Amino acid sequence: MFQLKKESRNPEEFLPLSPATFHILLALADRDRHGYHIMQEVERHTDGKLRLGPGTLYGSIKRLLADRLIEESDERPDAELDDERRRYYRLTEFGYRVAAAEAERLQRLVKTARAKSLIPKVQGR
Repeated sequence: MFQLKKESRNPEEFLPLSPATFHILLALADRDRHGYHIMQEVERHTDGKLRLGPGTLYGSIKRLLADRLIEESDERPDAELDDERRRYYRLTEFGYRVAAAEAERLQRLVKTARAKSLIPKVQGR
């Protein structure tokens, strides 16, 4: 059995992520999903403000696969509940690190926006 090498690429090199890319990574952060389910999850998390069309979704997925931020999953739900044509995707360890780096970058931006009174300060801080 071989041991996987730790990814040597720097997640910061991928930042900033496009909103579509970041939302796809967020949708995959907690479980494997197929394309249509990713579209639904993004729409749900953005209260309908971001709707990924098939071209945007699958173009982004193609790039994320090429960059090894996501991978196709071999695991499938119960065959009776699923369409065998669906492709399921999951975050790679490196994809998780990139998504976390983007979340931290956005958190710093929100902190700056609060300091400049663009958004309300959080009570108790």
